[in-house]
This record gives sequence, structure tokens and C-alpha cells, in this order.
Amino acid sequence: MCGIAGIVDPSGGDKESLTALARRMNDTLAHRGPDGSGVWVDPDSGVALAQRRLAIVDLSPAGAQPMADLSGRYCITLNGEIYNYEELRRDLPQRNWHGHSDTEVLLEAIAAWGLEATLGRAVGMYAFALWDKRERVLTLARDRFGEKPLYYCVTRGALLFASELKALRVHPAFDGSIDRVALDQFLRVGCVPAPRTIYKGVFKLPPASTLALQVTPGRPLELPAQAPQPYWSLSEIAASSTLEIGDEEVLEQLEKLLRQSIAGQMVADVPVGAFLSGGIDSSLAVALMQTQASGRVKTFSIGFSEAGYDEAAHARAVAAHLGTDHTELYVSAGAAMEVIPLLPTMYDEPFGDSSQIPTHLVARLAREQVTVSLSGDGADELFGGYNRHVLAHRLECMKYIPGPLRSFAAGAIRAITPSDWDRVLRRLLGKRGPVRSGEKMHKIASALAEPDMAGVYRRLISAYDGPLLSLGVDDAGPLWTLQDQGGVAERMMLSDAQGYLPDDILVKVDRAAMAVALETRAPYLDHRVAEFAVRLSAGIKLRRGRGKWPLRALLDRYVPRHLIDRPKQGFGVPISSWLRGPLRDWAGALLDAGRLKREGYLDAPQVQALWEAHQSKRRDAQHALWNVLMFQAWLSQQ
Repeated sequence: MCGIAGIVDPSGGDKESLTALARRMNDTLAHRGPDGSGVWVDPDSGVALAQRRLAIVDLSPAGAQPMADLSGRYCITLNGEIYNYEELRRDLPQRNWHGHSDTEVLLEAIAAWGLEATLGRAVGMYAFALWDKRERVLTLARDRFGEKPLYYCVTRGALLFASELKALRVHPAFDGSIDRVALDQFLRVGCVPAPRTIYKGVFKLPPASTLALQVTPGRPLELPAQAPQPYWSLSEIAASSTLEIGDEEVLEQLEKLLRQSIAGQMVADVPVGAFLSGGIDSSLAVALMQTQASGRVKTFSIGFSEAGYDEAAHARAVAAHLGTDHTELYVSAGAAMEVIPLLPTMYDEPFGDSSQIPTHLVARLAREQVTVSLSGDGADELFGGYNRHVLAHRLECMKYIPGPLRSFAAGAIRAITPSDWDRVLRRLLGKRGPVRSGEKMHKIASALAEPDMAGVYRRLISAYDGPLLSLGVDDAGPLWTLQDQGGVAERMMLSDAQGYLPDDILVKVDRAAMAVALETRAPYLDHRVAEFAVRLSAGIKLRRGRGKWPLRALLDRYVPRHLIDRPKQGFGVPISSWLRGPLRDWAGALLDAGRLKREGYLDAPQVQALWEAHQSKRRDAQHALWNVLMFQAWLSQQ
């Protein structure tokens, strides 16, 4: 795990100036790689590659980057890990290896087999830039799910790329104009969906894709018309065939694949641990990890004193049963809120998933003892872990209900205010009533009123669908398009795996952990596990109104059900109450009507109405408001 950056400027420049600029870009990524830094330059082509190193495999200088292959044709700067590098190394011709790093193996595999064949065989998470000196081609590549970030732009005929946007901003020609379409998308879903970023003309390389640029000295670079090319497609695999196997065979194959994935991800020359929330995903990963470990696995969790936000006791019980070396930390509201001023710099563009706060805190805790931590990310998207997946499965019949009847039902639900729904459902269900039940009822009403399932999906993933921009955009562009194969639940899971997962979840974890130089690994995102998962029908994943049946059933083999069997609880913090309490003055200053009008991005009356509705408790608008506040906090640091 590292940070990478680079420049391709065909207009030329002396070696010293290229090196100095690449080093300045690289220095902004020091938090991602505190163990070393390097810059490699090909002045004849105007190419400079840079890397900040977090040493994980082969801690010696032989693992340093940027790295050239034995022939001298290729040079690479890579962020990430190739988990099956030992297997690839055995299949390569005998050669004089400099060390035992996975980067060297990947580079020599590309030299021997070509880039496309190597990517097809590689198991891992990565983002890299590969310079082919002979053909004068610079290729950017990103792993199948986008676990590792890669940003790029062309400015004044030169290509800039980096692991984080802050490195691009160092370049004197960088244009920081805000993309209003991207801002509109962010306000709706809490992140900027790929390929856009918050800046005009700056892009995220999509997952499972490459971008190749031919470099001709003296000729300004332009982005190719065909844009990035995919080398793997989860949608195509999902459409290929459905696995027709029984329950026991599902569990046997899944356990084999997960064991294989976890064994590969436990390989490192530094201490390895795992996040443990006490939920299904992390508990199963830790259980399979512990069965393959030579000693007690180090596990980490944090807790909060606020009711409904504390999972530490559940994690403690699972850790005791599995026999892990468990560390927990109870975090005060004050300590959690101290993270908030760090978020604009940590994420570089507006990011509104408030679980970024506890994720950073647990990463900071883990980094005190380990350099690598496994997580349960990806399981919800692949195995149907979100409420919307269960709801979609139940709404299969909605297409048979006449539109007017759906609209009538939606209007009836909306006739009761969210706060009144909260009171009614609390009386009916007692203290076990769902959190923000009134807001959820209104979201369901909005979904019911949509004419098709694509509209239903858009409503369910949106924090707010109202006009919050001061100037509207003609076309907000697609958010995460609902896939068009399979039943509604399968389509939503596949869309989440290719949109919400890389654009929100994986961004959140990467920045929160790399801010403290902690590498995170996600066993569920081994592509062999994912390919198996998407070929399972919704009927296998969703049973009796609950998702993730295969994971639940497999976990039963290792952990007593009573330690796990409880309503799904998100990994979050009580933003709603904080905005009415300790964060009220901070938020109020950022949302000041005069300030919003001067800045010119947000519709001041709409934002003020949302803020007042939240303060009066007529609505729980925490998600929409947090998105607005994260934009405002980011904007204040530009």
C-alpha cells in the first residue's frame, strides 16, 4: 500500500524540473507511505513517476519503487498488493530476482505475458502507472472493484495522475473549477460517482479498467476519445449463468473461496489484524482468519456511549468466543467530533458518509499495533445486506400494481409527517422501533410513486431529491444506473457493487485508514468470491425477510447464533442529535444564508428550510444536511 503520482509532459523539460515537480506531488502523499519515497524520470519523453512507500512485502530496498523491469523496457509505480504473487512467480521463467516483492513479480509478468493477460491472472487490489519506454505508452490501471484510488487529468497538454487529488493541485496549471453536475450528484448520494470528481476535467479511473496514452515528444497530450477500456465485467459474469446448486454445496464452495481469499490476504512481512464489529461480515472473516493463523489474531473495535451506536459489546463477545487478541476503545462524542475538521483534507473532495468518522477512529486504533487490517467490506453489496435489497425483493410484485394505486398509497404515507410516523411506530413496536422510521416511511412513499424500478432505486439511494443548488444543472447525469438483468433485488445488488461500493464505501475506508498509514484488505472482494456471489439467485441470498443467508449459515459453524442474531446496525455516529446540540453552532455558521448567497453554489432558502425543519424535529434531515455541511467545510479550505 502506497501513494503514487506522476506527470507526462511531452513538451519536454529538464530532468531536474521534472524531478522537483514530481517530488512536490509525492510529498503531499507522505501519510500514505511513511517508509520511503522515490522518483524516476525519463526526460526524453517528459515522464516522471513517483511513489511514497508503505512497506508491506519485502521491506528491503529491493521492494522500493518506482521499479524498472530487468530488460529496462518498463517502469512502474504501484499502490496496492498482488496477493497471488508467489503463484505468478512460480509460473514465470527462471530469472535473477532482485527481491521478493509482489511489485517485481507483477512487472516481470507484464514483461513476459503482456498487460492484459497479467491483469486477468492477478488477484489483488491496485492502482498503477506503467511506462513502456520502447513504445512510449503510459498506461494507468485500477483493480476490479476500485479498492485503490487513481485520479487523472490533462492540463495544458500534460497528463497528471495521483492516488489523491491533493497531489494534482500542486501542479501550477491545475484548474480547480467546481463541476456543478458533480456537486449535484454529491448532494444526492453523498459522494461523487466515477468518473467525475468535484473538479471540472479531473477524473477517477473507473474500476477494472485501463487508460493508455501514446506519448509523442513535442506533441501535447489529449485524452483518447474511447476513454478507459474495461478488462473485467461483473455484469457480464452475473449474466452468464445462475448457479443451480443446493444449499450445502453453496456453503462448501463459499467457505473454500473465502478461506483461499483470506489466506492470501494474511500474507505480509508486517503485523496483520482485522476490524471486528461483531456483525456477520467481520465476524465470519475473523473466524476464518483465526482458523488459519499460527497465533491469536489481533482484532479491533470502538464503542460509543450513545444508545443505538455501540457495537463494542457484540464485538467483545465474538472475540472472546473466537479467542482473538482483542482491543477496544470507547470514544467520547468530543473525541469523535475532533475528527470533523480533518475530513476535508483527508478526503480532498466533498464526502458525506458520516461513518467516515468511526472508520478513521478504528483505523487509528489498529495502527498502534498492526500495519495491515482485514475488513468485511463488500459483503453487503454481493450478498444482499442492505434493507433496500430485502425491500426490492418484496417489491417484485409492484410492477403489477397500477400506477394510480401506487400514487394513492404514497400520498397516504406522506400525509403523516415523519415525526408523527416516529411516534406511531414507537408505540406499536416499543423501543425496538426502527431508527428514523418516519424518514424511512417517506422514502418508501417516494419510491412507490416512481413509474419504474430505476426510479425506485434512485429514490432509495438518494439522501435528498430536492433542488439544493442555486443554479440547476441541465443534466445531472447518471448516478448509479440500475442494472438490467435479473430480478429487482439482483439488479440493485449488482448496481451497488459497481457504484455505491467503489464510490462510497471503498473511498471511505481507503482515506480513513491511509491517513494513518494503515493498509486495509477486503477478503469478500477477491474477484473469485465476487464471481461466485453474483451467480447466486436472490432466493439464496434473501430468505425470511433477511439478507446474506449464505454468510449467516456459514457463520453458524463458527459462532453461536445468539451472539450475532440482531437487527442490522450501521457503523455510524449520532449526527442527527449532534446537529441539534454540540455541532449546532459550527453547522449554523457554515449554513448562514448570507454566506451561501456569496458563495453562489447552494440555494440558501432551500438549505435554511431543511436546517430549520431538522432543528424543530419536524424532520430528521441529518443525511442531506451532512452532505451540505461536508461541501461547505471542503469549500472553506479551497
